[in-house]
Amino acid sequence: MLEVKGLKKTFDNNEVLKGVDLRLGKGDVLAVLGPSGSGKTTMLRCLNFLERADEGALTFLGAEHDMPSMKPKQIAEYRRHTAFVFQSFNLFLNKTAIQNVTEGLTVARRMPKAEARERAERALIEVGLEGKFDSRPNELSGGQQQRVAIARAIAADPDVIFFDEPTSALDPELIGGVLDVIRSLAEEGRTMIVVTHEISFARNAASRVMFMDGGRVLADESAHEFFEEQKLPRIQAFLNKIEREI
Repeated sequence: MLEVKGLKKTFDNNEVLKGVDLRLGKGDVLAVLGPSGSGKTTMLRCLNFLERADEGALTFLGAEHDMPSMKPKQIAEYRRHTAFVFQSFNLFLNKTAIQNVTEGLTVARRMPKAEARERAERALIEVGLEGKFDSRPNELSGGQQQRVAIARAIAADPDVIFFDEPTSALDPELIGGVLDVIRSLAEEGRTMIVVTHEISFARNAASRVMFMDGGRVLADESAHEFFEEQKLPRIQAFLNKIEREI
């Protein structure tokens, strides 16, 4: 479904991504782990063209592209098949939950209002917010706001959903509810890339795990291989440190 080869990105002479390769099949749930500053979020932002890659070849749904030279129309068409869930929610503060979900459907996708409303209601119910349609973000907890953001993503019925550390801005007691929603999406067979520090999610919900360090991919393997048969000392040290902190 999605394949990237040789993805590179530099900021102010700092080479953040040093040739990342990635392959994602339909129904894959890829958890991306690694220390802070390893390039995980930059990779994800390049994949959805929130940052422009300096180098990289992208194949998506059979179409091949040179990432640095893709035209705005090509990017817009690509984005019609993807969705991005930010760590800081990125909701419209002056709009209700259901308006936040319908906005992209009616404006960006030019969907009829009735169909957009129906999709938005289904999505909000799916993430457990059936009683919050008319609530504004300041009337919702952080976990509920992130659920609205997830509903906004799934309402568009994308081929791929990108999650950028979706629980990092939440209080600890709210993390579990959001992870449960993402797990349910995984069980539905949705294709997702999830940048996360939540080891339990990666272990129990991901089909594959990618580990990044210093702008490079050190491992990309099944969740079982990654956690149960890991032989790389760098990754073993990372996992041991995380487990000690839990």
